[in-house]
Amino acid sequence: MKSREGPSDLRTDSVVTELGKVMPVKLSTQFNRIVGQNYSIWRREFYNSHPDSLLRHMKDQIIVARVYHNIARSKKISKLTGLLSKHIKESEREVGEANSDFELHISAFAKAKEMELALMLAKREIYDCYKVTRQLRAMLESSEEFISAEKKRRSFLLQLASKTMAKPLHCLPMQLTTDYFLNDHHDKEPTNMDKLVDPSFYHYAIFSDNVLATSVVVNSTVAHARDPNKHVFHIVTNRLNFAAMKMWFLVHPLLATVHVENIDDLRWFNSSYSPVLNQLNSLMTGHEVNYPAFLPYGRKYIKYRNPKYLSMLNHLRFYLPEVYPKLDKILFLDDDVVVQKDLTPLWSIDMKGMVNAAVEINHGFDAYLDFSKSIISENFDPHAYAWAFGMNVFDLKEWKKRNLTGVYHLWQVLNKDQNLWKLGSLPPGLITFNNLIHPLDQTWHVLGLGYNPILNLSKIEEAAVIHYNGNYKPWLDLAIPKYKPYWSKFIDIDDQYIQSCNFHL
Repeated sequence: MKSREGPSDLRTDSVVTELGKVMPVKLSTQFNRIVGQNYSIWRREFYNSHPDSLLRHMKDQIIVARVYHNIARSKKISKLTGLLSKHIKESEREVGEANSDFELHISAFAKAKEMELALMLAKREIYDCYKVTRQLRAMLESSEEFISAEKKRRSFLLQLASKTMAKPLHCLPMQLTTDYFLNDHHDKEPTNMDKLVDPSFYHYAIFSDNVLATSVVVNSTVAHARDPNKHVFHIVTNRLNFAAMKMWFLVHPLLATVHVENIDDLRWFNSSYSPVLNQLNSLMTGHEVNYPAFLPYGRKYIKYRNPKYLSMLNHLRFYLPEVYPKLDKILFLDDDVVVQKDLTPLWSIDMKGMVNAAVEINHGFDAYLDFSKSIISENFDPHAYAWAFGMNVFDLKEWKKRNLTGVYHLWQVLNKDQNLWKLGSLPPGLITFNNLIHPLDQTWHVLGLGYNPILNLSKIEEAAVIHYNGNYKPWLDLAIPKYKPYWSKFIDIDDQYIQSCNFHL
């Protein structure tokens, strides 16, 4: 009677063949094999065209052994159950955290042969294809569910880590706010208020609740400006950080003009006027219980729990003509950018009737908008180039002429169920400024320092503005180390507030 030989028997033969290439040479008993192979160019992986063949074979054996173990236990074959359990533990111990065959112990091959004999015995005793297939399918589904849950957990924890305020970042506004009121600075305003509405100056808009990040944006811009006196920074923050933001620029005066406003003082910016603020109010008060933010924290809805997307400051960028009605042109900067060159030439660019001067990115509209919805597919080109928010020159006169804030409102009403585009400010921006983009040279704005560790460093150094878009912000421990110095060099580590809050930059 012919004996059965399964796939695993054939794999054992192939492993023997592969290992046969390297086994003729006996290793010295005085030589530490593991350490030596880590540094020698003659290690086994260079001889073997499949450097992880034994490792993969042993991992496959463990999976199959678990299947037979479960079946043997259900059939109450205690002797076989105990044998398989013993070999599973031994093989798992041998495999450990190895990534290739040369990291395995020399006894691994013998353990693989012992496991093979145990599996052959199991096949003879419980050769049931249906049960084996069913058990493997159950294990596969269980593994997929586990991996999916771990991915969701990782996404959630990454979002949490990137948005949770570190102790120094909490300390800084607290100390600044305390000093602001102790020193009675609440009535102080810039002496040159006329500059704030003079279109002959270079005007910047920064909307942020992060004092330190905002200071880096302003400091880096002023440091590279040919004539800092002609630059005016309009900063809008929230009520919680208003005093701290004002205090910072009062005790760190610059040649440029800096004006800080509280978003709560913009009385017209309310839920009655803005559809998106009405949606945010419904979200935060819980009136719409079916809103995605109230669903389990799956990957699709994880961003709804991000404070950035619930902040009114994040949506204020679509109301620039209302915030600055007397200005003709303004340069908008995110608070996670660093300026490395003089930005003055941007105001002399001929925008040719366009509203938004921005750098295009290598993504089409289909990466942000849902083209399965007819209202999207009928109005937009899925292959049109997207562009970057974070450094944008806006022609406010042209914006008002085209009533783009009204266009933005219309689409926000149409998107009340949050299913036309991905969450964030860029997708509605793509819609609002569709066909109204003046493309800037790529060197004006380089993105990705907050998520991509393999950017070209020469492109970063040549860029006028670098952008830490992504979760790895430069003020967090999560930051990509090689990119952090571009940001931290604009912070005075000897500053009294930096020192007292124990920043480690």
